[in-house]
Amino acid sequence: MKCVTPDRFYIRESLYDSFSQGFAARAQKIKLGHGLYESTQMGPLINRRRMSAIEDVVADPRDRGGKILAGGKRPAELNAGFFFEPTVITGLPDDAKALADENFGPIAAITSFAHVDEVFEWANASEMGLSAYVFTQDAKRAREAAARLEAGMVGVNSFALAAAEAPFGGIKASGMGREGGSEGILDYTNVKLSQMMA
Repeated sequence: MKCVTPDRFYIRESLYDSFSQGFAARAQKIKLGHGLYESTQMGPLINRRRMSAIEDVVADPRDRGGKILAGGKRPAELNAGFFFEPTVITGLPDDAKALADENFGPIAAITSFAHVDEVFEWANASEMGLSAYVFTQDAKRAREAAARLEAGMVGVNSFALAAAEAPFGGIKASGMGREGGSEGILDYTNVKLSQMMA
């Protein structure tokens, strides 16, 4: 997991079922294990506290009618350490923790939408604003999304955001300032005005 890994997915109604099923099928194939093993594709969570938090995030929609399409629990074969299966959840209520919080765990919360305006409203309702992504074949829609999404970085048709020459950082509760790019140097400078009168 990286800090810019998406965990909320808003999918157009017509694509929702096929996307959700395909996502879940891929999630179930991810190989959990020790980070030094070549076959491992995903390691454990950082500590017991994060494990408890992830279990709480998953229990919330499960208790309120959400559907776990993949994962949702500790793997039986890895009962030592803080392993948690890649989890795909659909049918979430609007106030579900998986949609409202930054999960920092292997959770994909998938929701459908009918109208574009509601997607921007839902996405921007979060207190977090590090990164957002939009996938579309419509260039006008891509520009609109980049302008309307309240995030420090917006990826269009790609999850690749980080580059040394680009400013990396978020807004809202996702930090302040930038690292990288010409903007990144500003946090290392002290601006001073010195004026001499003749």
